Amino acid sequence: MLSIPTFPESRHEILQSLADYSDRELVRLHQLHPEQGKFFATLFYRYSEIVHSVVQHAVEFQAQADYLFALSWRQIFTELQQVQLSSDPDPTNWQNWLIDITGSKIAHTDVPPPAQIRYALHAAPPPLWCYLDRGLDRLSPRSRLIVVMTQNFKWDEQRISAYLQGEGERVPAAEVSTYLAEGYQQLEAELPQDIRAIYQVTQNENSLVSG
Repeated sequence: MLSIPTFPESRHEILQSLADYSDRELVRLHQLHPEQGKFFATLFYRYSEIVHSVVQHAVEFQAQADYLFALSWRQIFTELQQVQLSSDPDPTNWQNWLIDITGSKIAHTDVPPPAQIRYALHAAPPPLWCYLDRGLDRLSPRSRLIVVMTQNFKWDEQRISAYLQGEGERVPAAEVSTYLAEGYQQLEAELPQDIRAIYQVTQNENSLVSG
């Protein structure tokens, strides 16, 4: 039987301060304040068990369930900016929307075998992963490429330099680490301040990945 993950950071004081907010209030605040991540994170931790319970029925292995779980929440994050909840306070309104999005993601995702999955749920919980992806999209193309090649593919400076040269960019291997440090700094700056606090993110964190 697959297990439902737990997240110690869900007890962070920033998230606990929002415990009495309704789902509708959190959705609305998330839409009004995209520079803050705490509203989405609160929704995630409030409903993570429900979503994980749904994806468990679609796969066989824990790594697959965790990966599909994260993909589902990334889809939820993408669509959340436009969703409109009715004024009905019944929480099933929101829950049904979550389940519908999750079911659609399951139906349209070809989940790879466990050995091919590099994503680690506790290294980058979905709220952090979503905001890291958003931050990566805002980096310069060169910085994004160097960060992703370093973190996702574990390439060293020589290999990154050779790849960039093949793409027409002359970046000596000795300068790759400088561009990498700049990329981390830019990526950290793109993360909402509350997300950095909840996950204790620094530019040297191994969680600075796109998945």
